[in-house]
Amino acid sequence: MSVFSLSNLKKTWYYLQKNGIRNAVWAVLERIGQEQEVYTWQEPDEKTLSFQREHSASLRISIVVPAYRTKKEHLEAMLNSVSKQSYPHWELIVADAGGTAESVQAWAKKNGICLREAADASNLAEWKDQSIVLSPLSENKGISANTNAGIGLAAGDAVGLLDHDDLLTANALWEMADCLEKEKKRGKQKLVLFSDEDKCDGAASRFYEPNFKPDFDGELLLTNNYICHFTVIETVFLKELKLRSGFDGAQDYDLVLRAYAAGGQFVHVPKVLYHWRCHEASTASNPQSKRYAYEAGQRALEDYCLRKGWKATVSGLKHLGFYREDYEDSVFCQRPEIGIWAKPLPGGRDVFGIRHPKGFLVSGLYENDGSMRYAGLRKGYSGPMHRAALQQSAPAADLRSMEVCSALKERYAQTIAELKEACQGLPTAAQEKKILQKSMEFCKEATAAGYGILWDPQA
Repeated sequence: MSVFSLSNLKKTWYYLQKNGIRNAVWAVLERIGQEQEVYTWQEPDEKTLSFQREHSASLRISIVVPAYRTKKEHLEAMLNSVSKQSYPHWELIVADAGGTAESVQAWAKKNGICLREAADASNLAEWKDQSIVLSPLSENKGISANTNAGIGLAAGDAVGLLDHDDLLTANALWEMADCLEKEKKRGKQKLVLFSDEDKCDGAASRFYEPNFKPDFDGELLLTNNYICHFTVIETVFLKELKLRSGFDGAQDYDLVLRAYAAGGQFVHVPKVLYHWRCHEASTASNPQSKRYAYEAGQRALEDYCLRKGWKATVSGLKHLGFYREDYEDSVFCQRPEIGIWAKPLPGGRDVFGIRHPKGFLVSGLYENDGSMRYAGLRKGYSGPMHRAALQQSAPAADLRSMEVCSALKERYAQTIAELKEACQGLPTAAQEKKILQKSMEFCKEATAAGYGILWDPQA
């Protein structure tokens, strides 16, 4: 999708009205930079798919699709993407709220796929690989209620949630089933699996904007539903949770937040397994087309905070669908598990007198190997998928950019004093090396003591 497409121009105009000219300029520049990144979707080769067909797990996967007046070509494309799976043990449950039953029936007959009645769908003895359960609904009760009707029929070990106009890659179910089986053998329960994803145009002829996700990060989840697609959840756990109609539009976000609160164990499958179709009416293409969805997302986060007993205000960020929590008094008062509250270190002269280029982030969030996640990013940019603007867990943080809880204050003051003494007379490069060393040491001590590190770019 061109950065100058009608959809993007609409989004830019809305963004300008909401956030002002300066922020809009930064957003456009960032978007142009992302559009220039080369991405090509490569379907798994036949050798890989053949291996998967011959070496499959034994777990059964139920795919639930709520459908309502789906375009025939989009519906058939979705059905084709499921039928082409390298994994054999699946059922597709179509919860039809109107307008799709005839097309599903015709497709199943044409492709020789077993079509089952909803009344018999939950009988495990009747299970047949590669079958469709068509469940006509008496009325359209909304996406959550429609999806719940499909979930109630699921006979598999786990349920994959698929939108009616989106597509699975040919290896999607095999990768999920393989991961699920391995994690269950490790004794994990309440499993929630999620994969990477990309977007495709309305014709599914071009793939773009891949979302290569980090492994599970609870803090990041509290700012954005980065889990999104493709999500597979153990059936028993999902049937306990269900979706809530009061959060339609962000029902998937509310679901994963409640799964997190209920002790769900999230596992990332780092492969693009899902194509999110973008057309003018879709949230993926035109975020402001579904403002209610982002308002529902904010309510889902507020509900999560209430469940945790946190006194926090949830507010939306510049980009729709992105949020932050501001805690009463401070994060340390509401969340005793947080020991370090870190923020980016901007350019200019720091507390040690070291001069850094202005207009760029210098440091703030370190990886476990001491590299800096967002070093060199322009201050006005939010980074890929806007993640540099979001609260998130940090493996480690820069001593110059943090506040600490009361239990760590004495050790922090001691470390800073040691650092200042060690840096005296050293050249700049040596000082930076010493700061990194001491920062990593302090953070390792804090995490070993059971404290979390929250990186907050808006602090």
